[in-house]
Amino acid sequence: MDFRRVKDYFSWLYYQYQIISCCAVLEPWERSMFNTILLTIFAMVVYTAYVFIPIHIRLAWEFFSKMCGYHSSISN
Repeated sequence: MDFRRVKDYFSWLYYQYQIISCCAVLEPWERSMFNTILLTIFAMVVYTAYVFIPIHIRLAWEFFSKMCGYHSSISN
């Protein structure tokens, strides 16, 4: 893929984002505020998933391994 096609694809994705989220009808300051809030929420969701999902997976692994009678060295 050449650079021109990648650039066109990303501009098409951005256009789709604007149409779906109705950002095309907002004023520039409203659009920047909306994008900032959306980016902040997305960053918090990613951070929360990064921090808490491994903990829950480990706890579920320990719970089910104790139920099945399998004891591993990582649960100590």
